[in-house]
Amino acid sequence: MNRVLILTFVGLAVLSCQRNPLKVDVSDINLELIFKNYEDDLFAPTENLEEKVAGLQEEYGTFFNLFNRHIIGIGGPEEENFYPQLQAFLSDTMIVNLKLEADQRIDKARLKRDFTKAFKHYRYYFPGKVVPAVYTCISGLNESVVLADSLIGISLDKYLGADFDYYPRLGLPAYKIRNMHPQKIVPDALYFWAMTEYPISVQASKVIESMIYEGSLLYFVDAMQPEVHDSLKIGYTHKQLQYCETSEAAMWAYLAEHNLLFSTKQMDIKRYVDDGPYTSSFTTDSPGRVGAWLGWQIVRSYMKKNPEVTLKQLMENKDYLSILNQSSYQPG
Repeated sequence: MNRVLILTFVGLAVLSCQRNPLKVDVSDINLELIFKNYEDDLFAPTENLEEKVAGLQEEYGTFFNLFNRHIIGIGGPEEENFYPQLQAFLSDTMIVNLKLEADQRIDKARLKRDFTKAFKHYRYYFPGKVVPAVYTCISGLNESVVLADSLIGISLDKYLGADFDYYPRLGLPAYKIRNMHPQKIVPDALYFWAMTEYPISVQASKVIESMIYEGSLLYFVDAMQPEVHDSLKIGYTHKQLQYCETSEAAMWAYLAEHNLLFSTKQMDIKRYVDDGPYTSSFTTDSPGRVGAWLGWQIVRSYMKKNPEVTLKQLMENKDYLSILNQSSYQPG
């Protein structure tokens, strides 16, 4: 009997250690997410474009101005060439095809559910903050995600799938195309929303500081989507993720031994934090952004070591070196 009890206790202890503390219950959180498909209203047939524009302006407000002025760059209705340019946009063959492809390839109902679930987590961790409205659109392959005060805009035509033939024809690199698929929409939006809400410290000048800041953004996505696989959050293939996991200690040692962690050279920061086909210091099997991935592991270690620290406190903490020091990070 004692042996059985001991084995049961050990089993429970293992399960407890493996439990993801970010998998919180948000089922009781009420959230009516504002989620609107601008492209459906914009491309709806009409005999009077000016009436349509007036309706869109009233319905969409800030996003209407953001879309016209900053996403497709045609200005506002008061400007002389606005209506001819808008008509040209609506009748452009490529734009029309992008709209048709988005309708076929992207499940907007599922997208709304995924955003709603993610922002229920956001309300759980940040109850005092405004949940942004989410607007989808067809941008003509402009910015993937645009942000303004209390809203997120998503260009659906930037997420039509790695097999969408327009992307290579436009000369986009393969490592970018790989992540231009519908499942990447919500993680991307959450990442950029966190970046807007919690910008990097203006004092941050070292490679390690940018690494840990990037790690905090990825940890934010962890908290919003705890059931989503790491490969999707950071945009790696499973092979690339496996490379990072098996090479973690070696990559960290390389950065330390070559005095790169505390380098203030912008080229070093870009080399290890920015996206790319691979990281030039390592093999071509490595992904880009290995510095961000390492920073992510440091932040995870910090949060595990300091369970009293809230997500809000983490995101507001701009003393990145203190996070490193308190993380007890030991790769490998």
